Amino acid sequence: MFNLKNKVLFVLLIILILSSLFSANILAQDINFENNGELAEPESQLNASIIFIMLLIAVLVTLFIWEPMPISMLAVLVPIALAFFINLSNMTVEEALSGFGNSATITVMSMFVFSAGIQRSGAVQLLGDKISKITGSNPRRQIALISALTGSTSGFINNTPVVAALIPMVRELGRKTKVSPSKLLIPLSYTAMLGGTVTLIGTSTNLLASEVSDRIIGHPFHLFEFTGLGIIVLFIGVFYLLTIGYKLIPARLDVESNLTDEYEMRDYLTEVLIGEDCVYVGKSVAEIEADKELDYDIIRIIRNGKQFMEPLNAKTIRPGDHLIIRAKQETLLELVKNKGMTTMAELIVNGKSIEQPLKGEILVEIVVPAHSLMVNKTMEEINLLQRYDCNVLALRRGEEITHQKMTDYRFKAGDLILMLVTENTLERMRANSNFIIDREYDPNFFDRKKMYISIAILAYFIITVAFNLLPVAIAALSGAFMMVLSGCINKKEFFSAIDWEVYFLLSGLIPMGLAIEKSGTASYLAAQILNLSSLMPPIFIMMLIYLITSLMANIIGNNASVLLMLPIAIGTAQQLGVNPFAFVLTTTFAASAAFASPVGYQTNLMVYSSGGFKFKDFIVVGAPLQLILTVVVPLLIRLFWGF
Repeated sequence: MFNLKNKVLFVLLIILILSSLFSANILAQDINFENNGELAEPESQLNASIIFIMLLIAVLVTLFIWEPMPISMLAVLVPIALAFFINLSNMTVEEALSGFGNSATITVMSMFVFSAGIQRSGAVQLLGDKISKITGSNPRRQIALISALTGSTSGFINNTPVVAALIPMVRELGRKTKVSPSKLLIPLSYTAMLGGTVTLIGTSTNLLASEVSDRIIGHPFHLFEFTGLGIIVLFIGVFYLLTIGYKLIPARLDVESNLTDEYEMRDYLTEVLIGEDCVYVGKSVAEIEADKELDYDIIRIIRNGKQFMEPLNAKTIRPGDHLIIRAKQETLLELVKNKGMTTMAELIVNGKSIEQPLKGEILVEIVVPAHSLMVNKTMEEINLLQRYDCNVLALRRGEEITHQKMTDYRFKAGDLILMLVTENTLERMRANSNFIIDREYDPNFFDRKKMYISIAILAYFIITVAFNLLPVAIAALSGAFMMVLSGCINKKEFFSAIDWEVYFLLSGLIPMGLAIEKSGTASYLAAQILNLSSLMPPIFIMMLIYLITSLMANIIGNNASVLLMLPIAIGTAQQLGVNPFAFVLTTTFAASAAFASPVGYQTNLMVYSSGGFKFKDFIVVGAPLQLILTVVVPLLIRLFWGF
């Protein structure tokens, strides 16, 4: 997905920006020297602590880009390093571990439970169904209403489950109205990201930024502190998607295609007849699977008109059996030539026969979420086929489709898996947070009672936070508990709803932000940026910080970028003598602007494979919007909050 070429290009882009910044910094120093006759000393001198923190940041960013292991595990290295080198980090052990019990971390985890309760009531799908009936076949009207729904709901519940619930609806809407689903999926993701900037609780980025802002300048975010700005930015994004963006979004998925066409299965699924002299006669499927030399899978057995599905391992092959197998043409020819099988030319499996499978057997697409235990593992390592009695037909990562050597395939977040499963398996997968059922849209799937209760609990949370009746973390935690107490989710779902990857990511990175501040690194870097003030006014420095933060968000994610950049942005504002809160807001909005990469934000990952996109599609569509907001957002913040 994020291959070596893309990684190198992003790194080179960051290096180019930083080198330009360095060159401008040197030029500014020269100008200051010529004007004043001497070079002004920066407010913070380089020392061992600053060098250590800067090296730690460089190592961390490099590891995040190359991702030798999940970034949540990499983040845990931060408190370890800070505690191990206490003298260099200027941190105590308690401060190094402060992220694990931080109020922002607790609030973010509680919001996952809120989102799960509302999503599992079917409320989001119900709203999506209403929209699909209004839009008709006008794609721009579809985008406008999808954006209105996604942007408004993402302001109050986590945008990841919102997108997960709406992807099937959007794809079904596209197929019904003859609009490529690809045209609708990028707007779904982008407006979910923009909707998260409308309120304090819209995204974990806002909650983290509020905590940092409170700690450094004593100004936490109120619930609707920047709602006006967020709504304007959302409207700008929607307008862009309806005009320029719509023309740039490619129609990667064919409107008329079915699942077998989308996954190019026609050349891989074939029905064969077992002859009397077939070497497999008398052997069980398990024995055949254990000894097979070629890459193929037995999907179904047909015997005397009766069809057998998973589990097949105990079935013994008999003469006259028909097998539906998954194999490429070269493998099929080898089986026919050497194993005693005969192809049934008139019975080659087509899309209709697979998409209308046996009673009790269902064709589904599964999305691998970022927190899934499947990430960085193979099917064999997680025992997927045996554990879930399923057949994997194909895999998709962006535009790339895999049919062969799938047992060696190492899953990444956002991957799509085409499966034949039983109804029992599907129920198990629905209840398992390691899977997202992509092509499963049931507009009647909602519980009215749970819907009302979950929305009432969300209203309780909003009211208590808006009127400062309770601290945000306590209001969120009590609301999450009420979700379980009311039966909106059960106690098992409470823990499965929490994204533990995010928990460890935040817990590891929050102390990093504190270390940047306490070690003097923020002041030192701010002093370097301050030299640019002779070349450009503060508003352009604010735009530069927005640009750097948003580029970092495309590479290492929104939460990591806001925690690393906020202390530097605040330090810059303080040394410039301007309103630091304006720079806080700039950095916060920039961290949620990872439009130019499918890996910078989880909602982009979710639509990346579902829409069949190429990596470059996000650069082509997202980069112009990112540049527009780089100019517009700082100007609006300057207008509303002043310097």
